[in-house]
Amino acid sequence: MQDDLSAIATLANVSKRLGGKPVLGGLTLRLRPGEVTALLGPNGAGKTTTVGLLTGRLQPDAGTARLFGLDPTRPAARSRMGVMLQSAGLPDVMTVSELVTLQSGYYPDPRPVAETLAVAGLSDLARRRCGALSGGQARRVLYALAICGRPALLVLDEPTAAMDRAARQALWATVRDAADGGTAILLTSHDLAEADALADRVLVMDHGRIVADDSPAALRARAGGSVIRCRTMLPPAILRALPGVRDAGPEGADQRVVTSDAVTTVRALCGADPNLTDLRIADAALEDAIAALLGPDRRIAA
Repeated sequence: MQDDLSAIATLANVSKRLGGKPVLGGLTLRLRPGEVTALLGPNGAGKTTTVGLLTGRLQPDAGTARLFGLDPTRPAARSRMGVMLQSAGLPDVMTVSELVTLQSGYYPDPRPVAETLAVAGLSDLARRRCGALSGGQARRVLYALAICGRPALLVLDEPTAAMDRAARQALWATVRDAADGGTAILLTSHDLAEADALADRVLVMDHGRIVADDSPAALRARAGGSVIRCRTMLPPAILRALPGVRDAGPEGADQRVVTSDAVTTVRALCGADPNLTDLRIADAALEDAIAALLGPDRRIAA
């Protein structure tokens, strides 16, 4: 990998084994300022290990990891990063304001606490004890803890899990504002609609390697055309032979058919299976593009 002086975080030819098993082999990636990068893939693809290496929680077996040009374990690098993990807990007895104040004290130039609470949508909950929060409210507190230090790199792991629609969209807006202000953002999510809405760039991982690196629009274009979902007894091999079909395979009890010509494909499909039921047609989405990349046995579970 050539040097990228604009990159905030890099992995260069990184390999990692865990429990004696290879997880990553020769992985290379860069995170740049002002860019939301979604790291997507099925369970076991290597996403958690990749995040661990970038944030200094893990060390590579081979290759190099750099955060702001430094070893990610260095305090000078870690102090410029904010991390929101999916599994982190909160102390029950502290209030939201007390916890954000405490966390802010670890950074050299934190936001004012009132500003952090406002950005995270927590102003009305400042005096509430963390143990009395709902799941979605607790996620907003974790987001506040991640952003209170004005991070140049913000790592978000399933940030809107347990949030309602309004809270989710409000957090999305603050993430976009942070990116527009120059923050590099790494997002991991099983919610592909979230990745589609937020990401400038999508990295799709599988079996410890990057299998796609492009914008959401470019990945959707790979899927092309339309997606037909239906109940049919026709096997995937027959579906793939229908006119216009680019890919086909099972999706639960349905068959999912990606086609460049929905009208022609549906006519042929109805002719081939008079007992066809539950026919639905939609434009190809990011989910469809990633499904085509990974194959039917390596889906991203929501």
